[in-house]
Amino acid sequence: MTSNAFEELVMRLKQLPGLGARSAERIALHLLLERREKLDALVGALKTAGEKLRRCKCCGNLCEGEHCALCLDASRKHDVLCVVEEVPDLLAIERAGNYRGRYHVLHGKLSPLRKIGPDELNIATLSGRFSSGEITEVILALGNDIEGEATCHYLRETVIPQSMAVSRIGFGLPSGATLMFADPATLRSALSSRKHL
Repeated sequence: MTSNAFEELVMRLKQLPGLGARSAERIALHLLLERREKLDALVGALKTAGEKLRRCKCCGNLCEGEHCALCLDASRKHDVLCVVEEVPDLLAIERAGNYRGRYHVLHGKLSPLRKIGPDELNIATLSGRFSSGEITEVILALGNDIEGEATCHYLRETVIPQSMAVSRIGFGLPSGATLMFADPATLRSALSSRKHL
């Protein structure tokens, strides 16, 4: 098949995380040939989500209003803050089911090679969250790789107040792993076995 429209669709699908050339081609063929009736619904859902969803002003999670449901949930602990790299990491910890505090999404990690510094991350909002005095503990739930370690070190040394209790998950997560691919049992173990910094 050498249709320009098809090639363009496959190329766009390949740009999505976790999709290679074959997966992108299979999805495109499935939507175009086998499930054409689902195509309009998918396009509509993507358009609606693109128009309605934005980052929560407080934590950086996805939401339709100014604040996400987790920030508005009065039953969650206000004094514990779990810092994650991306929204899928937050969702993975929520699926594990044993954390009931608040979150902060950085939307990445420090990476000099990719020219990602503190200004490219959601760090200014994080710094502002400590001014209320409400937070007593920070859990750094960033990936177990060099960039994750560097980001944790930067946050501990320059953003998080020195008097605050800080812990770092890591036990149960293989080196170089990202949270979004960890199973709930591994995440429960990592959270309960966190170490203080």
